Amino acid sequence: MTNSEEETVAAGMELARRLRRGDVVACFGNLGTGKTHLVKGICKGLGVRERVMSPTFTILREYAGDGVTVYHWDFYRVTSERELRELGFEESLNGDGVCLVEWADRVQGLLPPHRFDVHLKLGNTENCREISIEEIVGVAV
Repeated sequence: MTNSEEETVAAGMELARRLRRGDVVACFGNLGTGKTHLVKGICKGLGVRERVMSPTFTILREYAGDGVTVYHWDFYRVTSERELRELGFEESLNGDGVCLVEWADRVQGLLPPHRFDVHLKLGNTENCREISIEEIVGVAV
């Protein structure tokens, strides 16, 4: 549970401590549940020094962290898997950076079997968020 944007950012920073090159974080949640604030915290925890903004209209933003590239995807406006392939989504999943995916439910079939699934929900007060993080340890078939 977080009770402010700052606490959601701090939760992202905490998650960043667990991440390694090649990891994927899939964020699930409705509009306004804090996905971008969580991503801001992950980026901060990975050493990104530039301003992190939602790539809703650009679909992808790349950031340089401490020795790692961070790929921040936002699939709110994506309409097809073909579009994702043209944008290089699969290459970023198979690279040595950290891949952060907002609106992951729209690309679930393309997500790797090993990833961190983060589910965000509105809590019972205006600024409260319920955040669950699960490491999915699947095996590729």
